[in-house]
Amino acid sequence: MILRFPEFSRDMRRGEEVAIDALLARAFGSSDKARQVAALRRDGDIAGEVVLPFQGDVVGYYALARMKAPVGWLCLAAVAIDPDWQRAGHGRRLIGMLSEWARLSGRSVIASGPTAFLTRAGFAPAPIEGALLAGPVTDMPEITPSYPGALRAPC
Repeated sequence: MILRFPEFSRDMRRGEEVAIDALLARAFGSSDKARQVAALRRDGDIAGEVVLPFQGDVVGYYALARMKAPVGWLCLAAVAIDPDWQRAGHGRRLIGMLSEWARLSGRSVIASGPTAFLTRAGFAPAPIEGALLAGPVTDMPEITPSYPGALRAPC
């Protein structure tokens, strides 16, 4: 068995959209998530995109989108690890770094998805059905979250 280690995660660069679309299609089994991310980009709702590169390819990715409410909150709009790279801890480390960034920066990041995965990566249960939260969990506003239009549902 040959061990492979990706390079350091970094911000997505212009021109990597095609590689990210292909990664999302491989990871999700369809191009639906890639179309959703493209719509978030087109609508100006993307707050950041991070890639996990390996020898000129993209083997991991996540996108943050701006929430409509609460103002200033972000949501984890997409996360993917290439199927050939899964089950090696790369996703947990990538999202763990996001969780730590949220804590240190004081930014709230909401997510939904596999609870066990997200909690191992540092997200905590939120008082919002089906959601987990990274960042300042003690200042939960009394407001129903409003997601970007392209998501129309919890991230």
